[in-house]
Amino acid sequence: MDALLKDGERIDETGFGNLRLIQKPEDFCYGIDAVLLSTFAEIRKGARVVDLGTGTGIIPMILSHRTEAAEIVGVEVQQDSYERGMRNVQLNGLEDRVRLVHGDVKGLGLPRHSFDAALSNPPYVKGGGGLKNRESARTIARHETTAKLADFIGAAALLLKDRGDFYMVHRPNRLVDISVLCRHHKLEPKELRLVCPNRDTAPNILLIHCVKHGRPDLKFLDPLYVYEKDGGYTPEIMRLYERL
Repeated sequence: MDALLKDGERIDETGFGNLRLIQKPEDFCYGIDAVLLSTFAEIRKGARVVDLGTGTGIIPMILSHRTEAAEIVGVEVQQDSYERGMRNVQLNGLEDRVRLVHGDVKGLGLPRHSFDAALSNPPYVKGGGGLKNRESARTIARHETTAKLADFIGAAALLLKDRGDFYMVHRPNRLVDISVLCRHHKLEPKELRLVCPNRDTAPNILLIHCVKHGRPDLKFLDPLYVYEKDGGYTPEIMRLYERL
């Protein structure tokens, strides 16, 4: 296993079956957002799935464990993250189901209209906004530096089949932008769920499900609370992890 590790990296147990993940804390480690998105998405048996901005591959890893998708493609622009993701695929023996692509969502060479579902956990901070992290890897992961929200949504629309599903995790303050851009690209918002740290705080995460060329009919799902007052996970969050 040591042969798969590079300086500053470690192998973490994910808690999702036997899945393990090579991470470099100095760069970026996955958070609960990826877990929420992976469990929010309903993936049909035999589906072809693409994850836009996959980082080191955590979402394809989780989907390979909890779904019967035939193929899961992860797209990542950062060379280091992409290479780490490739080693994660090898570490978990998923070469037959998970494929990673090194590229920019603005110019992908993947076949159009060929995926049943698309997911994305894109950078949350609008280009030019927020405090920039010193480490370029974290900056790219958290800020719209190499691609903007419109690029991720546009790429999903191009890659999805008609009536394909698009799932995204983002911040509530970008809801208007997300809705306008999705409808512009013929991705009709169908379900929205707000996630709150606890029952006494405002939501800080949103989960949205859109359908390509779907009919207008948006449903608001019950809020999801992450932590109890004692700091432990709520029963619903625990059930999400149990599903994995």
